[in-house]
Amino acid sequence: MAPKGNVLIAAPVHPVLTDGLQLQGYHCIHMETINQAGAFAAIANCVGVITSTRLQLNKLLLDAAPLLQFIGRMGSGMEVIDLPYAAQKGIKCYASPEGNCNAVAEHALGMLLSLTKKITLSNNQVKQGQWLRDENRGYELEGKTIGIIGYGHTGAAFARKLAGFDMNILAYDKYNPQNIAAPIKNCTNLTPIFEQADIISFHVPLQPDTLNYFDEKFLQQMHKGFILINTSRGIVASPKALRNGLDSGKISGACLDVWPFEPMPQSGTPERQEMDAIAAMPNVIFTPHIAGYSYEALFKMSNILLFKIIND
Repeated sequence: MAPKGNVLIAAPVHPVLTDGLQLQGYHCIHMETINQAGAFAAIANCVGVITSTRLQLNKLLLDAAPLLQFIGRMGSGMEVIDLPYAAQKGIKCYASPEGNCNAVAEHALGMLLSLTKKITLSNNQVKQGQWLRDENRGYELEGKTIGIIGYGHTGAAFARKLAGFDMNILAYDKYNPQNIAAPIKNCTNLTPIFEQADIISFHVPLQPDTLNYFDEKFLQQMHKGFILINTSRGIVASPKALRNGLDSGKISGACLDVWPFEPMPQSGTPERQEMDAIAAMPNVIFTPHIAGYSYEALFKMSNILLFKIIND
């Protein structure tokens, strides 16, 4: 088979992707830890690039890749690519949200159960020699109302996980409301979620209308105390609104897998101080953006990207 050119592998991938690309005649250049500055030289002679969140495929970087034909995104966040400019240059862009939606859904459910049953808190106490039963009485999900905001692959996967808990599941999706079907209640606006939700979970992409989606105004419109889950993007939830809600008790607990500043901000900075203050709260479970990072998801995303690239 005639060589098809170089593909920069700028993210951890499963060999199913690289082996498959090589069988198609591509030459894979493995630089999984490459940074933005180093990408300009590396991408210059590449016809393809596989990335996650490490690189910003902006206008400058795309202009440095005159041979580029396709970009594969491990995951769902296409905000790392200047999509209009890529389209203008005839570069095809592929995402793989189908590959990690189950991992994110399981992770969100795991955090929610850990929080409501006080599993993480009581586990740490027992390891420190404390045996506190009444203080760690938990809550059941049965009969509670959850509002899922964003009903794409991940929001729908989370709803499926929750279906067995006999919960009242509300869902709102601004762009794809047709995807929401009974028994999930399709909300045409956020009012039912504001009025009824005991739990809200964000599963939205990062784009201009989701920046600080959860802000002070959103907080004030919630009628009841509630648990907040964010496994989408950190900047979707304003740290200030989150902190104020937790301090006031309006937010009874939070499950966070993402933060506006990743990786962790440097010690002593205001951003790190805010993060540390929230993470230290006993009613907060915080993980380092690993919800969609399971071993199985790595294979699924890689396999899905391979299929899309070679069959388009």
